[in-house]
This record gives sequence, C-alpha cells and structure tokens, in this order.
Amino acid sequence: MTAETKPKSAARREPRFRYILFICAANTARSVMAEHILRRELDALGFDHRITITSAGIAPYARDGALVSLDTRMALRDVGIDIGDQATSTDLKRHPEMLEQTDLIIAMTEQQARELVERFPGAAGRPVFTLRSFAGEAGDIDDPYEQGDLVFAECREEIHRLVPTIIERLFHR
Repeated sequence: MTAETKPKSAARREPRFRYILFICAANTARSVMAEHILRRELDALGFDHRITITSAGIAPYARDGALVSLDTRMALRDVGIDIGDQATSTDLKRHPEMLEQTDLIIAMTEQQARELVERFPGAAGRPVFTLRSFAGEAGDIDDPYEQGDLVFAECREEIHRLVPTIIERLFHR
C-alpha cells in the first residue's frame, strides 16, 4: 500500500470483524488471491494478529486438497506473495465449522453469496457481502479460470484495488 491508499485511521481502532471468510467456487483462484492480498496488507499495517483470514470453495465441484491453480500462484508471486507450490483448496461443504467462528463472509459473486445462505445453515445471521459490495461498489469479481495469466493478473489487480476500502470498512462502521 502506498501512503495515499493506506487507511488513515485504522491504526487507532480495533477491527469490527475478527474472522473473515472469503468464498468462491472452488477456492483455487479468486478467494485465495483475496485472502493472501488482504493478509499481506493487514500485516504491513501491523494488524495480521488481530484478524484471521481464511477462504473456501462452495461449488459442488469444490474439493479439499485440490492444488491452487498455477496461474493464481504466479499472479500472487508477481506481487511478492509466495503461497508455495503445494497450496491447496478448502471445501466448505466438508468444513462447515468454519462458519461457526466467522463474523464476516465475503463472496466473489452475488450468486455465490445467495448460494451460501441457501445451502449452508451456518451462514444464517452472519453478514454476507460480495467483495465489491463490501467496498461500496456493484458487480462481481469474474472467475479467471482457464483464461490465461493476463486475466489472472487483471483479477488480482482488481482485488488489490479494492483492498484499501475493505480495510477501511473493517475498522469503521
């Protein structure tokens, strides 16, 4: 984060949310990028120990232990985030207990947000937003799956662009 994009008053406040869960279809691209980009930026602000950030997939084809896509790993490496070559996905269907400790759920699309609430009883009563809606914008973060490294980089940059606003909202009502 640059001085211009760094949230100005976050350091003076405690976070409103302590456990954030990012969701997407398979947890091999968008939610992984959002998790690691947000974690890095919070770490740079000294808040990594105050907020737990995780991610999971909710699609019927999401699987525990699937490798995070090579394009995702490369897109993150290009901005200095190395999640390792053995990074794997988490299937929320197999780990519904993740919802018990979550106090904020951020989906990549409106459809995923709806499906989460419909199919996962543990999401009831928890705030569920899309990444864009939590940042005060409309629309979805499109899936870069099978579209090549340039589209993955664009997806990463779009997520990164939203992170300063996300951080601001984590600390302010």
